[in-house]
Amino acid sequence: MDPRPDNRDDIRDFLVRRRAQLTPEQVGLPAGGRRRVPGLRREEVAILAGVSTEWYTRLEKGHISGVSEDVLDAVARTLQLDDDERTYLFDLARAAQPSPATRRRRKAVEVPPRVQWLLDSMTLSAAYVTNGRLDMVATNALARALFSPMFASHTTDRRGRPNFARFWFLDKDSREFADDWNSAADTTAALLRAEAGRYPDDKALRELVGELSTVSAEFRTRWATHDVRIHHSGVKHLHHPDAGPLELTYQPLDLPISAREAHSLVIYTAEPGTPHEDRLKLLASWAATPAGQQDTDTADSSATSATRAPGRPGS
Repeated sequence: MDPRPDNRDDIRDFLVRRRAQLTPEQVGLPAGGRRRVPGLRREEVAILAGVSTEWYTRLEKGHISGVSEDVLDAVARTLQLDDDERTYLFDLARAAQPSPATRRRRKAVEVPPRVQWLLDSMTLSAAYVTNGRLDMVATNALARALFSPMFASHTTDRRGRPNFARFWFLDKDSREFADDWNSAADTTAALLRAEAGRYPDDKALRELVGELSTVSAEFRTRWATHDVRIHHSGVKHLHHPDAGPLELTYQPLDLPISAREAHSLVIYTAEPGTPHEDRLKLLASWAATPAGQQDTDTADSSATSATRAPGRPGS
């Protein structure tokens, strides 16, 4: 018996939405007359992909099991999917294959000590490890200082670990922490959608998506778009409650801890010679100083260079 959940709805919604986003002109077809619905017609996609309309209609209804990679490639090219979307389509097809044996339930993987040593060695960069559900499972001191609003949030789990999705969608204070909350929310939902394509039988992930869908209309709207993100990096603007405004670059790196669960090492840094680097260094000095033993003169001096960032995190 195949224990995997039925993902036909995900396949259908993804293909329908991507087809609706294309115009005839974008694929080299004449615009023709007025259309009842936006986007390409099924028969147009079928012709461009080199398959019959009946066959593509069946595919769009979620019957993807057994479809060859060549045909999926043709559909992906026709729908002009980007690399992440193409990977997601192939993940959906792989998940739809019947499983010959009962799959073992995914279990949380403990971060090895060597990874924590690596994190702790990064004293001027905020670094942390997340799993595919966006739980922050390991951090260095600067990451804990930088993301102190997340650690103080009511959305942390029983072990006190933050989850980015819960924080962005279930904590109203997250809108004050992120300069562009909408972008953070979009990316978060898209990352979870890609993870759901890779691991549709992840019970913890399904429970997380169910919780967010039930409580947050903002999440429900984004989840329904079927946007996916797998590889992402860039610049993030944060409003830290103690250090002030921060412009930081971030770069996720795949971290092969376990074959059964995906992890990423994420590193936040500031451009050298900028006030943002001064503020990040200020956070680093606070993070490295034991509670109650802060050097006031050093802190005051650093605070002045960091445009008067107020008090110490947690104070």
